[in-house]
Parts: sequence; C-alpha cells; structure tokens
Amino acid sequence: MKVLFAVPPLAGHVNPTVAVGAELAARGHEIAWTGPVSALAGLLPARARILPAGEEEAGREIGGTYAELHERWRDLRGVGALRFLWEEALVPLARAMVPGVTRAVHSFEPDLLVADQQALAGPIVARRAGIPWATSASTSAELTRPFADFPKVGEWVAGQIAGLVAEFGAGGRATGGTEHWDPRFSDRLVLVFSTPELVGPSEDFPSHFAFVGPAFGARPAPPCFPWQRLDPARKRVLVSLGTLNQEAGGRFYRAVLGAAERLAGEAQLILAAPASLIGDPPGHLLLQERVPQLELLPHLDAVVCHGGHNTVCESLAHGLPLVVAPIRDDQPIVARQVVEAGAGVRVRFGRTRAEELRDALTAVLDDPGPRRAARRIQASFAAAGGAAAAADRLEKLL
Repeated sequence: MKVLFAVPPLAGHVNPTVAVGAELAARGHEIAWTGPVSALAGLLPARARILPAGEEEAGREIGGTYAELHERWRDLRGVGALRFLWEEALVPLARAMVPGVTRAVHSFEPDLLVADQQALAGPIVARRAGIPWATSASTSAELTRPFADFPKVGEWVAGQIAGLVAEFGAGGRATGGTEHWDPRFSDRLVLVFSTPELVGPSEDFPSHFAFVGPAFGARPAPPCFPWQRLDPARKRVLVSLGTLNQEAGGRFYRAVLGAAERLAGEAQLILAAPASLIGDPPGHLLLQERVPQLELLPHLDAVVCHGGHNTVCESLAHGLPLVVAPIRDDQPIVARQVVEAGAGVRVRFGRTRAEELRDALTAVLDDPGPRRAARRIQASFAAAGGAAAAADRLEKLL
C-alpha cells in the first residue's frame, strides 16, 4: 500500500504523521509526505520522501513567506485571530498547495491520502482524483463544535470552506458534482490523536472517528541540555509557550519570573524561551531557548504551557498536571478540556500576575486531584494504542 500524507508546515501537525508513517513503513508500506519542503525538511526524518507542494506558490497566495505570515498573526487574539487563520493562512495555503499535491498524487500514485485538518488541499485533490482519503485530526478542537456559542462565526467559517471547495470544483469523480462537503472531516476515517477522557465523553462521535491517542514519533536531534542542573530536591516544572508564541510572551514571562522567585525554595522552573526576552535569569531558574521536551518530561512534576494540543498531550501522556495559559486558535478549547477533565488549572495569558501563576502552580503541585486526573488520561492514552492503532485503522480502510 502507498500512503501519502498531506501536511501544513507546522510541527504539531506533522509530528503524529511521523509516528504513523514509521509504523506503516515497518509493516512494508510505502510512505511519502507532501507540503512546503523548506519547513517539512526540518520536521521529518532525514530519509523521508517529501513531494513539494506550496513552496513556490506561497508568496503569491499568502502575501509573503511563512515567517512573514507568522509575524502578522502573532499578536492577534479572538475573532481577529480566527479570521486571519482562515483568510490569510488556511485558505491561501490550500490554494498554494493544490498544484503540488496534484503533482504528488500523479507521480506517487498513492492508494490512500491522509490529510491533516489544516492541509485542505489534500482532500480537495483526493476527491478530484477519486482517491480514498482519511483525516489526521492533530488537534481535537474541530471535533467539539467550537462555534456552538457563536453561530455567525461558524457560518462564516463554513462559507470559507464552501468557497474553497467550489473554487476547485472538488465534487469528486464518484459523484460528478460539487455538492457541499467538509475537507476537515473524511466520511471514511478520522484519526483523532486524543481520547474521550480528555476531549469529553459527552460528544456523540460517528463510528469512523477513531480515538487512537497521541502518536509520538522520531524528532530532530534534541538540543544540548544541562541535565546536571536539574535539582532532585525540588519539584521541577517546564514552562513552554511553543515555538510560535515565544515572541508574544514578554508580559507572561515576567509573571513566570515572579512566580519562580516566590516558589524558589519548593520548585525549580525550566523556562524554554529566548534569552533576549528574559535578560539575566535568577540562579534558581533554568533558562534554555530550546529543550528536548520528550526526553525532559519524565523528569518533571508539572508543565506550564499555552494549551497547544501537542504539548498538552505529551504532558498528559507522562501523567503530568498542567497550568494552561491559552493564547488563540484552538488553545482555549484544549485548555477547557484540561480543566473539565480535572487535570489542570487555567490562567490568563495576557493578564496573569506572578501571584496568580504561583497559586496555580501550587494547586497542581500540592493538590493530588490534578495528578490523579492526569494519570487517568495517561492510562487512556496508553490503552488507545497510538501509532499502531492508527496504522491498523488505515490498513482496514483499504
């Protein structure tokens, strides 16, 4: 079987496909990825087959490079961030990727295409070519009716999707038409890299939604890390805003430094942030611009993060309670899932003071409740099967 993964240039969306791709390759299947090469080359294994899509066309469609797009997006919040995500990122990225994905399908001739929910070009091309396709839901936010309380916003997003589908006439050979359909959700298989214990058991999901839990694959070589500086006498907490949000974290980092000072005798904070934004850190705080997150998590007692699905699931997979400070996009939804599951505390990203962050950290470090909930989710992740379960479902699809 030949499987083609269509992915956007974002680590959290690529990482699950790396694990699933490795599992499929170990079973004898032929694997390739399609997307912007300059970004994917640093996220995929060295020998991964990458078929370019969206690189040459990106400047025209998104109005600059991906780095310039991030600069425009970085300080937006709420509905403004949502509109930007669809108008300036997802829809233009789809337009930019369609020609390359089409070429990839013609040259690779996959039996199955697996598309991330933010790589809308994948399903569009698959429908036009009559190829079976499955969804890779690298975040569970889209599965939880995120616009239930904001129907006008939901209608606007649906209009963006419908316009994109109509633009490419992606009705598919089987139907011969351009009827409305949603490229975020395959009607044959949706791989959800989470479990109902986190997403919430109240949601009524169709049988082709497969909750396989997180899938952790090989990552680029981790940076050097001063392991000898981890203090065994204190509880250890990682603070990370992810790679895309660090520049927006100036005010939040000040609260982190204040909380670290107040907890210096009890906890050691490991802060993943650029030194230029922190200045001269106090000796009780370990500052690193990048950390080997997967290798570090087993040595920790809690995590403070922005509510990114990747970091949240990696932390919970190690049974670690969380303090979540969501910024935009799916992060408030993921943060709500953490809080409703009892596995953490939410704080305000833009207005958190040192005392509030200290109290939140004390709650997850000293109260056994969040740790028990985190370990319950950890057990559900392990039982779900991860990459092996995802590969089983993909094989059964054909």
